Amino acid sequence: MTYLILAVGSFAPVARRFLQPVELNPGGPSFDEATQFSDEAKLRLRQNFERIHGTLVFWKTRAERYRALRTYSLFWMGVSAVLVPILAQGITADHWSKWLVTVISGHSAIMLTLVRTFRVEANYQTFRDGESDFYDLYRRMLDRPESFGSTEEERLRRYFEQVEFIRKVVRSAETDNTPSLEGVVASPPPATTA
Repeated sequence: MTYLILAVGSFAPVARRFLQPVELNPGGPSFDEATQFSDEAKLRLRQNFERIHGTLVFWKTRAERYRALRTYSLFWMGVSAVLVPILAQGITADHWSKWLVTVISGHSAIMLTLVRTFRVEANYQTFRDGESDFYDLYRRMLDRPESFGSTEEERLRRYFEQVEFIRKVVRSAETDNTPSLEGVVASPPPATTA
């Protein structure tokens, strides 16, 4: 009974993550405060960020949900991996000792099934990497806009293309096709000529 109380009670933070969206952290200075962009460029950058804001909240919420479920399942699968062999040695004719091993094994099996079915690890990494890759790109545009090109128009175009590329890669995870995000920022899409 104690095991069930602990297992159910420790699921509360996971359930809370599934019921509440996550707020974005304040990002510090934004494009509005950037001195290296014209007013028109600031407006376009701000509008682009406003359009992706909901997506960022979605990604962060999903990443936090998968992280919470991952932490919970890893902890309890680890506990059961240690407890079941020890408790199996102590099984007696008493039906409660058999039920305890069955409950712990069953709980572990449910966790393993959930983790594999919902691809918890891969989805956590994809949504977390997508969010991180976007903010890396965002900071690079603020700190080193020249890395996107020599003119303001070229910088904006390449920045928007790379934001679209990150969104496309993460969208693949949403539709159950999780690609690797390792090369998203390292090898952005080729620049097109206008």
